[in-house]
Amino acid sequence: MKSLFTHLIFALLLIVSNGRAQETTFPTNGVDDYRTKTFAFINATIVVDHQTTYKNATLIIRNGLIVAVGNNISIPKDAVVEDVKGKFIYPSFIELNSTYGIDKSKPNRNGDGNPKMISDKKGAFGWNKAIRPEMNAYDRFGVNNGEAETLRKSGFGTVLTHFQDGIVRGTGSVVLLSDKRENEVFIKDKASAHYSFSKGSSDQDYPSSLMGSIALLRQTYLDADWYQKNKAKVEYNISLESFNALQNLPQVLKSMTDWISSEQIRLRRNLVKNISSREMAMNMHAPKRLRIPMLP
Repeated sequence: MKSLFTHLIFALLLIVSNGRAQETTFPTNGVDDYRTKTFAFINATIVVDHQTTYKNATLIIRNGLIVAVGNNISIPKDAVVEDVKGKFIYPSFIELNSTYGIDKSKPNRNGDGNPKMISDKKGAFGWNKAIRPEMNAYDRFGVNNGEAETLRKSGFGTVLTHFQDGIVRGTGSVVLLSDKRENEVFIKDKASAHYSFSKGSSDQDYPSSLMGSIALLRQTYLDADWYQKNKAKVEYNISLESFNALQNLPQVLKSMTDWISSEQIRLRRNLVKNISSREMAMNMHAPKRLRIPMLP
C-alpha cells in the first residue's frame, strides 16, 4: 500500500511540482538549472489510505516525486522545510471519466438528405464513422489551466481523459492536473480503451437505435477477430488494426446509465457475441436479470 501511496499525486504535490528540476528536450531561454529540488513538509497529519494515518508526520518530495512519508523521517540537508502543523495532507482524487484537455470539436453533420451507409472518411479506415478505435486522447490533448484549477479545487490531482464521441472511442490517457507543458504532465499515454452505445457525431444513418449500436459493436468484434486470424486477407484496415490493439488495455464501457468495469465489459462482450442484438437491447436495462454487477 505504501508503494501505491508513493505514486499517488497529492494536490499539494501539484503546487510544489513546478520546482521539479529535470532535463527536458525543450530549449531553455536562459541558463538551465538542473539542481535537485527537495521539499520537507513537517508536523502534518498525513492520511495514506483508509487504514493508515500519521500524526505529526513528515512528507519528503524530491524532483516532484514523493520519496518518504511517515514519522521519524530524516530531513535531507538540502530540503526546503515547511512547517504545516495543524494541516492535513490527503492523496488527491483521480477522475476516471473526464474530457479534460481534449479538443472537443466534432465534425459537422452536413448531410444532403440522402442515406449514407458507408463512411466517406479519407484513408484506410473502417466503413462506419462511429467505430473510431484509432482515436488517441494524447493526439487531441492540451493543458487547460482554468479547467485544471477547478478540478484541483475539488480535490482532483489526476484524470483519465478521453474523446467522448462514438461507439468505439479509442484510447484514454492519464495526465496530471498541472500547469506545466503537455510533455511533462503525461503519466500514461495509452491507458485504457473506451466504448459506448452512442454513435456520437457520425453522419451515417446506421446505427439509429440502441439495438443497432449493439449490433454494430458485436459485428466489430467479429470482424476484428477475423481480421486478426485471417493471414490471407487482402486489405489493410486501420480501424480493425487499432481495435485489436485496444484489447490489451483496460476496457471501459459507458452504458446508457452506468459505468462498467473491465471485468463487467468482458461479461458484456461474451453476451454481445453469443446472443442476438434484439435480446441484448431488451436486456440492457435489466442488469440484475443478467447478473451483471453495475457500479453505483
